[in-house]
Amino acid sequence: MKNPTQANKESLAIGKSMYSKHCKSCHGTAGLGDGTKAANLQGDLGDFSSKKFQSQSDGALFYKSYIGRKDMPNYEKKMTVEDMWFTVNYMRTLGK
Repeated sequence: MKNPTQANKESLAIGKSMYSKHCKSCHGTAGLGDGTKAANLQGDLGDFSSKKFQSQSDGALFYKSYIGRKDMPNYEKKMTVEDMWFTVNYMRTLGK
């Protein structure tokens, strides 16, 4: 699955806002898996700055984030498809 959005200033700002609203409480501000709710969850929350995470395709990140699995909730009714792509763009900045 190819990311249909550009990682420009506008999309990154929206992605950061979506990340702060929906992701930060578990994954942490820098995507290190150290958010305030992380201790209550089972499984690996991942390190978004890691080579392992950043080497995944945008489509893989989109699917895992949007559809969810295990403790990761489904976001199909909480975010638009476009906003999730913007969030993927923002997650890419956490690897820099």
